[in-house]
Amino acid sequence: MTKTQKSALCGFLRAYVKKSPDIDIEKLLDSFLEDERYYLEINNPHFEFMEDYLEDEDFRREALSFMRECRRYYDYKKAQEPLIQAQKAYEKKKREFLKEVKMSHEQPTKKQLYYYDRLCKKYNLEKKELSSKLEARDEIDKIINEHEKENLYGI
Repeated sequence: MTKTQKSALCGFLRAYVKKSPDIDIEKLLDSFLEDERYYLEINNPHFEFMEDYLEDEDFRREALSFMRECRRYYDYKKAQEPLIQAQKAYEKKKREFLKEVKMSHEQPTKKQLYYYDRLCKKYNLEKKELSSKLEARDEIDKIINEHEKENLYGI
């Protein structure tokens, strides 16, 4: 087999194992070999070079070994999924925290100051001196949430 042929066959077998996680590896290999025999009989093979290997016992042993390794890999990946999801959630929280730390050191934007000023006038609130983007965001959110509840419940 050439490198290209071997690569194509390995990719196909890997996908075959991945899409059938509940089926026994030997049954999968038998199914694959039966399919290839059938396609060769109707002159429409997936892999033309497979004709020489369909009855070869060394090929069968190698393919079985390869497919077992693929199954182990996919089982391992499936077992690692909860850890990967937990790591992603942790990284997301970390990014949010760092974003807030950065905002706490920056001056509020003109848009934030203007919007805060307009909200204070609209709801007749006393303005505070805002020292950071974070504080401005929190104050604006607080005003909006308080007055949304009032409008929602008619208080």
